Amino acid sequence: MKSGSSVGVSDVSVELERRIARAIQPLSPWERFVSFVNASLVVAEVEARKLRHDPWEVVTRVVQPILWLTIFGQAVARARLIAGQEDYLTFMAPGILAQSVMFTAIFYGLAIIWERDAGVLQKILVLPVPRASFVTGKGLGAGLRALIQGAVIMLVAMVLQVHFRANLWTILTSGLAVVIGAGVFATLSMLLATLLKTRERFMGIGQVLTMPLFFASNAIYPLDLMPSWLRVVAHVNPLTYLVELLRNALVYGVAPGALRDWFVLLVWLIGLQVMVSRRYDRVLL
Repeated sequence: MKSGSSVGVSDVSVELERRIARAIQPLSPWERFVSFVNASLVVAEVEARKLRHDPWEVVTRVVQPILWLTIFGQAVARARLIAGQEDYLTFMAPGILAQSVMFTAIFYGLAIIWERDAGVLQKILVLPVPRASFVTGKGLGAGLRALIQGAVIMLVAMVLQVHFRANLWTILTSGLAVVIGAGVFATLSMLLATLLKTRERFMGIGQVLTMPLFFASNAIYPLDLMPSWLRVVAHVNPLTYLVELLRNALVYGVAPGALRDWFVLLVWLIGLQVMVSRRYDRVLL
C-alpha cells in the first residue's frame, strides 16, 4: 500500500511539473500574435460598450464638424475666397471629416488617466497579455467612434449637395483610412497621457495641439497656398495624409499618392504604438 501510494504521488508530481513547464514556456510567435489579436478585440469591445451606454457623445461631437460645413464652408464657397476651387464645399468636406476623426481621438488618452484614478488601470496591467493589445484595442475603439461620426457627417454633406463618389470601393477605402487615422491620433493621445499624467495638463495640451494640427494641414485649403515654412510642417502632419486619402477617394476617385499616404499613416501608427506600449506602465508613476 505504501509503495502504491508513493507511486501515485510520484505520478501527480510528474504531471504537475509537466503542466507548470507548459504554462511557463514562452509562447510561439503565432500564439503571441493570436493572444495580441484576441486581447485587442476584447478591449475594443469594451470601448464599444461604453459608446452604447452613452450614445449622446456621438451626437455632441458631430455638432462642431457640421457647423464647419454649414457655416464656414458655405460662406467661403459663396465668397469664392479660395482661388481655383469651383466647388469649395466638396473640396472642404473630406477635410472636415478628417477633422472630426482627429477631434474624436485626440482626447482618448484622458480615459487612461480616468482609469488610473478609478483604480481600473492597475487591475488591467496585471493581466498576462501584451501591453500593445491595450493600445491597439483602444485605437480600434476610437476608430469605431470615428466611423459612426463620419457616417453622420457624410449624410449631412450629401444633404448640402456635396458631390461625393459614393460606391463600395470609396466607402471601404475611406472607412479604413478613418480607422487608421483615428488609431494614430488616439495613440498620440495615449502617449501624451503617459507623459502628462493629470487631467488638467492633458486637457490643456490637447486643446493646444488640435487647432495647430488642423490648420497646418490641407483640410480647408490647398498646400500651395501655404507659406513655405508651414508647408514643411504640413508634410510631417499625419492629418495631411488622412485628408489626402479621403479627398482622393471621395472626391476625385483616383489615388495618385495613395501608397505614400498609407505608408506615412502606418509609420505614424506603428511608431506611436511601440512608444506607448513601452510607456504604458508609467502612467501609474
